[in-house]
Amino acid sequence: MRGWLGLLLALTLFGCNEAPAPTEKFSATALLSSIDAAGFARADRVRPFRFPQDHGGHPRYRNEWWYFTGNLYNETGRRFGYQVTFFRYSLTPPNLGDSRSRWADNPVWMAHVALTDVKGKRHLTEERLVRSGPGLAGVEAEPFQVWVEDWRLSGKGSSFPWQIHIKSKAFDIALDLTPTVGVILQGDRGLSQKGPQAGNASYYYSVPRLHTKGSVTLDGRSYPVSGDSWFDREWGTSALSGEQSGWDWFSLQLDSGSNFMFYRLRDSEGKATPFSAGTLIPAKGQSQPLTLKEITLTPVKWWESSSGRRYPIEWSLQIKTQNRILKIKPVLEDQEMDLSVRYWEGAVDVYEKGRLSGRGYLEMTGY
Repeated sequence: MRGWLGLLLALTLFGCNEAPAPTEKFSATALLSSIDAAGFARADRVRPFRFPQDHGGHPRYRNEWWYFTGNLYNETGRRFGYQVTFFRYSLTPPNLGDSRSRWADNPVWMAHVALTDVKGKRHLTEERLVRSGPGLAGVEAEPFQVWVEDWRLSGKGSSFPWQIHIKSKAFDIALDLTPTVGVILQGDRGLSQKGPQAGNASYYYSVPRLHTKGSVTLDGRSYPVSGDSWFDREWGTSALSGEQSGWDWFSLQLDSGSNFMFYRLRDSEGKATPFSAGTLIPAKGQSQPLTLKEITLTPVKWWESSSGRRYPIEWSLQIKTQNRILKIKPVLEDQEMDLSVRYWEGAVDVYEKGRLSGRGYLEMTGY
């Protein structure tokens, strides 16, 4: 659901090799509703998914992304939340660029990384924006790898475990990830509809729980860590509707072994649109698609950033079909991503009946 991130790429990097994050902030939804999609393939029908091939690139579509979030602990219980995102955005449809230029048809790539240090009460972020050629960024299906400069996601051959290697200015992350839950196709067998028009959709799957181990290096000290990660994968072309103002996205890993994802698309009045959707994935048995009619989301507490934006950082989430109410609270209020597009994304705790019952991540845009 997080494909808005790459929209700023055409504005910040068109015609150049590399650039720092711009000081001007863009509206994700305004950009998404105004970009020409002509010439690109569209997600307008159910398709078969093939693995490991679909972990690789889909250049016929305008954009795609590989999105990881997770909660990790060292041996004394010190907690770190992390986010790693790789995003590809094509400036022109395949084969329509100027073939005389070595940059022709080369997409733009962006990567976001963040680390929430709960004990240190700080949220550290960094962004990279580059053109893909020659060799600065890209994706290969086999052996599997996605990279933006020296930030890299890779696998041995086409199988797990995958490795994430990030060296940022403030911290390093080196992780191995192995799924403990299989691939979940979101929406209608992987076709995730975002609006009323045909093709206003993406192909979307998740691996909702990956056992994760490795190290986090912070302030010159390396911490061996382990925990669980969530992987989201989407590709498509179509823009959001002009009436959509933003969204709230929840990925929760519960202590019972079940997993939960829901995104609430908001209209210009802040109300949820009918295309909001998600999935409940039990520890055993079939996953259950969720529609807006089955979920009630109520903001409980708001937080205001230094930018003047107010985010609903605590939520009450009711799953009506199970008569359950989950309380979602951030581990740190200030987990705002102050990058090319400003948004809030961070680690959260989940409570049920007054008891800690899980962990996860929350993303909020358009506030």
